[in-house]
Amino acid sequence: MKILVTGGGGFLGQALCRGLVERGHQVISFNRGHYPALAALGVGQVQGDLADAHALTHAADGVEAIFHNAAKAGAWGSYDSYYSANVIGTQNVLDACRTHGVGKLVYTSTPSVTHRATHPVEGGTAYDVPYGEDFQAPYAETKAIAEKAVLAANSGTLATIALRPRLIWGPGDQQILPRLVERAKAGRLRLVGDGSNLVDTTYIDNAAQAHFDAFEHLAVGSACAGRVYFISNGEPKPMGEVLNALLDAAGAPRVEKHLSFKTAYRIGAVCETLWKILPLKGEPPMTRFLAEQLSTTHWYDMAPATRDFGYRPRVSFDEGLTRLKQSLQKAAVIT
Repeated sequence: MKILVTGGGGFLGQALCRGLVERGHQVISFNRGHYPALAALGVGQVQGDLADAHALTHAADGVEAIFHNAAKAGAWGSYDSYYSANVIGTQNVLDACRTHGVGKLVYTSTPSVTHRATHPVEGGTAYDVPYGEDFQAPYAETKAIAEKAVLAANSGTLATIALRPRLIWGPGDQQILPRLVERAKAGRLRLVGDGSNLVDTTYIDNAAQAHFDAFEHLAVGSACAGRVYFISNGEPKPMGEVLNALLDAAGAPRVEKHLSFKTAYRIGAVCETLWKILPLKGEPPMTRFLAEQLSTTHWYDMAPATRDFGYRPRVSFDEGLTRLKQSLQKAAVIT
């Protein structure tokens, strides 16, 4: 099958492209730039912006399925920039599906669409955890709008599904782990609260596998068509344990110092104000949304995903750590 992957150059995107090629599919990636790693896989590349409807329509010409993985992520930035990439970009993907008669759309969403300030989720499913309110970050708000559009687009000709992988990590991560390591080495990393709040995470191979499982079962009228699912390793662990396990794998100092939630929230509010007024470059070290996310329990029930499309995590948290450490050690030897 000829398949388009948006954002194929990213962390999850490359795992999707690699897995689809291994499964014998012809893969095209829609990226903002050119990625030698994709070229080495034999993946075709179309450069463009999600907000450019013409570019997306061109990229989707002749494809039979789309993995819409690209998005503007992060905890900081203008609402318009997030809306353009996440909402308009997703609408452009949906329009491209309709224009070319694409039959399947697998959308990468996020658990952040259900974010509510300091409201814990313990074993929740998409059926009993509502969308969030009073979003403190444009990322979560715009992804919620986009997710709803994807689910509403499910029809008798286009089968759609949305997946919400929680905190993806593993070899190849160029975002979360490098930032953690940098802050830990600089002595600027803190746990928000006592670090005992349970959180789900998703090893990269499991996140990709969930997408492949969903794709294989997705069809017009199938059990998973028009539905949304949380995805994780199914191994909730204390936030402090997760962070220190990742830092240990990277050979970085462990995080032992704490900030109370109230202190972190106030610091986040001050940072947001300063970054808007001055304005300062880059992302603030803390935001209100980040303080809430780091201190709140969030773990999910994988039963719906297992029941409807057979997803089961294949790589445990501990095995993932071993693979991550080996990958980082190999990279250090090469450099």
